[in-house]
Amino acid sequence: MKTIGEQAMLYDFYGELLTERQRQIYESVVFDDMSLGEIAEEQGISRQGVYDLVKRCDKILDEYERKLKLVEKFRRTRSMVEQIRRIAEESKLNGDMSRLDEIGRIAEEISKL
Repeated sequence: MKTIGEQAMLYDFYGELLTERQRQIYESVVFDDMSLGEIAEEQGISRQGVYDLVKRCDKILDEYERKLKLVEKFRRTRSMVEQIRRIAEESKLNGDMSRLDEIGRIAEEISKL
């Protein structure tokens, strides 16, 4: 099973594409940390039904990411922005503006994502 962090990230990007019932149950597992038994009782379905629905949601969200790669692009962009921040901070501290071309190159990569 995925980590809660991975599930939450995928849900943040693609959760609106799930049905209302799927969202409700998935949120209960991922964000509210409810047990399958608690959700089953609350929803009037079996524990196995909750488990199957969560697995199905994981598969759906994974498939969206496989096709759209929004989370991957987000992570790459965040990493590049952090790289720009570090270069800018180092340049500022050293009074050295020679790395501006590197910042420009990274910014260009970001714009192509």
